[in-house]
Amino acid sequence: MVYVYLAFAILFETIGTTFLQASQQFSRLVPTVFVVLFYAASFYLLSLVLKVMPVGVAYAVWSGLGIVFITAIGWLVFRQTLDLPAVIGIALIITGVLVVNLFSKTVGH
Repeated sequence: MVYVYLAFAILFETIGTTFLQASQQFSRLVPTVFVVLFYAASFYLLSLVLKVMPVGVAYAVWSGLGIVFITAIGWLVFRQTLDLPAVIGIALIITGVLVVNLFSKTVGH
């Protein structure tokens, strides 16, 4: 169940960050409200994950995958471009998350 909570925490953080872009520096009310709601839900679910998983590992997975997903949304939705070093960096983040989850004994399975 911990991975379900973590997956939804990542999803909600990604949605919240997407609304953060849409809020235009908190100058638009509706996207700003969604930022607060989705971030609150994300942090709540992350707090549930921390009952089982070490904070460093949980935060690395949460933030790492959040970076990957929001980068993809930025590219697809907001037409933001990525250069080769950015793509390599994103690939390294994905690799790091996989290494932690597949090989680390500190992750609660």
